[in-house]
Amino acid sequence: MPAPADAPGPVLLITGASRGIGAATARAAARAGHRLALLSRSADALAELVRELDASATPAGESRTLAVPCDVTDWDDLRTAVARVEQHFGRLDAAFANAGRSVATSFLGTDGADPADWRDMVLTNVHGTALTARATLPALVRTRGHLLLTGSAAGRGIRPGNLYSATKWAVTGMAQNIRAECVGTGVRVTLLQPGLVETGMNTPEQADRPKLRAADVAEAALYALAQPATVDVNELLIRPTGQHPLR
Repeated sequence: MPAPADAPGPVLLITGASRGIGAATARAAARAGHRLALLSRSADALAELVRELDASATPAGESRTLAVPCDVTDWDDLRTAVARVEQHFGRLDAAFANAGRSVATSFLGTDGADPADWRDMVLTNVHGTALTARATLPALVRTRGHLLLTGSAAGRGIRPGNLYSATKWAVTGMAQNIRAECVGTGVRVTLLQPGLVETGMNTPEQADRPKLRAADVAEAALYALAQPATVDVNELLIRPTGQHPLR
């Protein structure tokens, strides 16, 4: 979604922006000339990234980044955040529903986190993604914009005892259903499905497995955003070279 040389740059909203794929996408998008609305549960978690992006802005000292504290599982929080972004920048051109959580699970009860810890993962990955779409799509219809969602390669196959995988199956279906509803609006919908990524959510048994960098996924997101308005990149499946097909 490149902007003309004399334009201020398209506006991209990113949830889960304080680290990992979200932060890497913010950096890549800033280099591509986007103005950024960065959402995270804690504004403090975004402070260092905002300073970094503003320091690299052109002209020097120009702020092109808005940090918005927001819990994506809270509908009122999200509606308020999107309204604030539109008021601040005057528009919203793209939204990246990226916030997510992962905990190890076992339905047999032989491994993984206590079931009390599962709820926040399901709410963030499924409910939060759905609410982000609902909150941003009216603005994206106005700009004929672009919605991106972070799914997972784990949302395409069987993972024994893995509830995280099931939440990403839900995101896969959600992306397809959103795209179907948006036919005729000009809105494009892209599902990113990364394989194992080097993030703070990796488990000890994943330490020696091939991994993508968060920046690799960010480049895929920017590839989809950079396509002409006549091209809708529906899905991007990205695995690290050598990743086992069932991992």
